Amino acid sequence: MRTWASPLGPLALAVDARGALVYLGFADREPRRRLLERVALAQAPAGVPEAFARVERQLEAYFSGASIPFDLPLAPRGTPFQLRVWAELRRIPHGRTLTYGELALRLGDPRLARAVGAANGANPISIIIPCHRLVGAGGALTGFAGGLDRKRALLDHESAARPGWRP
Repeated sequence: MRTWASPLGPLALAVDARGALVYLGFADREPRRRLLERVALAQAPAGVPEAFARVERQLEAYFSGASIPFDLPLAPRGTPFQLRVWAELRRIPHGRTLTYGELALRLGDPRLARAVGAANGANPISIIIPCHRLVGAGGALTGFAGGLDRKRALLDHESAARPGWRP
């Protein structure tokens, strides 16, 4: 595991032996014990320096205002349903948001909104799998592992390129 200093606070990064990102989260927040155990099992013993550098370069571009999509090998670990939710999160464009209900509809069942919320909360790769782009009904900000202040900051950061737009 490695720490990278973002404008919103330190980010913990972990990659596996193939160089795929398995974890990205705010290091000053207490991550879930089970998630950390999975990350510890999955990450490369000595890390893969070039993989960390690639992640850091793309995070630098993101925080400097680039709206290009992240192009990194990812290896999130989760249930088949969580993986479906996380794949849909990656389809939400930079500077946009969806509600839990809208994402449930994309998955084919509007009754899945709570399950979508649970899967969103279990996302092991924050920012790159953009769980911050999922909001409550009417655009209300709801839970974010990094804290609601950081969720607002990420949404504001992404919407800065779109004057007058608000999530």
